[in-house]
Amino acid sequence: MQGIVFDIKRFAIHDGPGIRTTIFMKGCPLRCWWCHNPEGISNKPQLMYFEYKCIHCYTCVNVCPKKAVYFEDGIQKINKEKCTVENGCTICGDMCPTTATKIVGRYVEPKELIKEVERDFYLYEDPGGVTFSGGEPLFQPRFLKETMKILKERYINIALDTSGYASHEVMKSIEPYVNIFLYDLKLFAEKEHIKYTGASNKIIINNLLYLIKQNRAEDIRLRFPVIPSITDTEKNVRGWAEFISSLRGLERIHILPFHDVSEKYRRLRMEYKMKIRSPPPEEKMKEIKEIFEEAGLEVIRGG
Repeated sequence: MQGIVFDIKRFAIHDGPGIRTTIFMKGCPLRCWWCHNPEGISNKPQLMYFEYKCIHCYTCVNVCPKKAVYFEDGIQKINKEKCTVENGCTICGDMCPTTATKIVGRYVEPKELIKEVERDFYLYEDPGGVTFSGGEPLFQPRFLKETMKILKERYINIALDTSGYASHEVMKSIEPYVNIFLYDLKLFAEKEHIKYTGASNKIIINNLLYLIKQNRAEDIRLRFPVIPSITDTEKNVRGWAEFISSLRGLERIHILPFHDVSEKYRRLRMEYKMKIRSPPPEEKMKEIKEIFEEAGLEVIRGG
């Protein structure tokens, strides 16, 4: 069994409690306009081009067996119809002398992945551990479950950074292995959720309700991304505030300010739909904090 990951972040302190190792998995069913990890959207390897590192040696052009790489006005271009990176070709990335061309995403087996991160285990004083992020980790349920099983056998604390968008069966199968759920809530109105993420929020809400019924409320860390003109409207914030306060056991929420990642999209040659590039003003963050507090919730700034 293999899964596909695109990064491993060591000594992470914002992806759950304590010192953690965060494993970023590729593949996500949502298409959020503001996605901060666009390299995690596709479930296949991708090419990332760092223009500032490029010395224009044209090694990538010369070694590509499919002649898919070329330069135009001094910028590397890819003929996607010819490129076979998604099928496992890594030649251009392997041969680039300055890492200006990078392959994002690699296939790995559960035991192999555990071997890579186990050198960090000595750092995990309670409540540190391993966090699975993405992308959407639940998009690779079999690989995720198998990897979590091995970690559980080593008594490692596990956090799952998730949008909650997965079938009930997947959530039910993964739930017993997770110590902490970092659970994102974006848009309360279903129509708006579909517009800005490409999918309904019904599955997300139903999975949250399921976790609460399983008496996991204390293990859920709600997270609310503050996206200018999209999630930060008073109607949306009040909708979530009223809903959350009606649920037994959910007492706090983390608010996460938007930051511009348009450069990542450019490097991946992906469209970035966000027109606003500035973070939300402090006045807006304070306003959102007050609305959640009025509903009886403790509000924490950041992860």
